[in-house]
Order: sequence, then C-alpha cells, then structure tokens
Amino acid sequence: SIFARGGVSLKRIKEVLETQPDVVFKDDAPAEELDGDVEFDNVTFAYPDADKPILKNISFKVKSGEMVGIVGATGSGKSSLAQLLPRLYDPTEGTVRIGGHDLRDVSEKSLRDTVSYVLQRAILFSGTIASNLRQGKADATNYELERASQIAQAQEFISRYKDTFDHEVEERSSNFSGGQKQRLSIARGVVGKPKILILDDSTSALDAKSEKLVQEALEKELKNTTTFIIAEKIVS
Repeated sequence: SIFARGGVSLKRIKEVLETQPDVVFKDDAPAEELDGDVEFDNVTFAYPDADKPILKNISFKVKSGEMVGIVGATGSGKSSLAQLLPRLYDPTEGTVRIGGHDLRDVSEKSLRDTVSYVLQRAILFSGTIASNLRQGKADATNYELERASQIAQAQEFISRYKDTFDHEVEERSSNFSGGQKQRLSIARGVVGKPKILILDDSTSALDAKSEKLVQEALEKELKNTTTFIIAEKIVS
C-alpha cells in the first residue's frame, strides 16, 4: 500500500520537474542594473484559455521613486497587472518596460534584483525570522534586518522575543498572527532595497493605524523605490 502511494507521488513529482516554463528568459541577455522607471505600452493580457482579456490597451508611465496606488474590486485585474512586472506572465499584446528595457530582453537576474513582490498571503518558511528575511537578501546584515523590520512595523513584536531575529518560525508559521506574518513578508520584500516594490494587498490583515505607519515609512525610507500599492480600499 505504501509503495503504491509512493509510486503515484513520484509520478507527480516527475511531472512537475519536467514541466517547461511558459516564460523563458534569454540566455544571452546581459545582467545589468535597471532603474525604477516603469512603462506599460498598449498592454493587453488574457490568461490561457480565457474567453476575454482581463487587461486591455493599458498604457501608463511611472517615474523612478513614485508611489502608485491601484484600487479596485476583486477580479478587476489589479494582481494581473502587477504580475506582469516581475514577468510571471508576458502580455498577450503590447510591451512592459523597466528602465527603458523590454522585459523580454532583460536577464532573469537583473529582473529579480530589481523587482520585489509581496503577496497578500504571507508565506513564511520553517527556520528563524532572520533566515526568512534573508530570502530577500542573502547577505543582509543585522542592521539591514532591523531597518527593514522597522519599515514594516515588525520590530515592535520582534523586540519582545529574547532571541529577536533568531526566534524560531514554526511549520506554516503557526506561531505568528496574520498581521505579524504580513509585516515579516513586507520586511523581507524591502530588505534588499529593490528599485521596484509591489505590495499586492499585503497589508489587508493590519489595522488602519499600522497600515498607515507602513505607508509613511515606505515614503520616508524608500524615496528612490518605485512602489505599487494594490488594495481594495483607500486608506486616508
């Protein structure tokens, strides 16, 4: 019985490992530093097998360091638009540019070093707070961890632990509340000082005061970072 179940699992693992990605980066694309300028040029996007596009003829420009709010109801295409920036998908039509470069001509390393994407569903991994934050920057110093945590308003509860950043993150981060997990995810997103930061409804579990403090800290500490804040509501 165990062997039979294991065989099914191995077959599924093999299928995953052999899956070819839809988005392929050019092997010969140079690894270069990009700035935070963003341009959508007549972009249309439809998911595979969809009857109609979720985004149609979208054009705008954002200068480096600007903060942009994208507000809309569930299913309006907010996250779909954001996912085109780290090139999780390619547009069906049109062009997305960062730093004046078509994303299809940019190396994967350059893009990953430039864009940081913080999801609404905060996913932490077993280990320590420090090891989770260093996924945003592998060689981050303690000072950089503290700075990122202060921006995300996470230092307030991290400082309560005797072992601070060495505090254990249990499986599925069950020892943290939803708001704490979101703040740690934001800290992980900003620790590498990205040129472009996307917060995809990633403060939804925070109270209004904490959410406002996060936004104020982003404006003050990340002045040169282009920031996209996606939400279903406007925080005054």
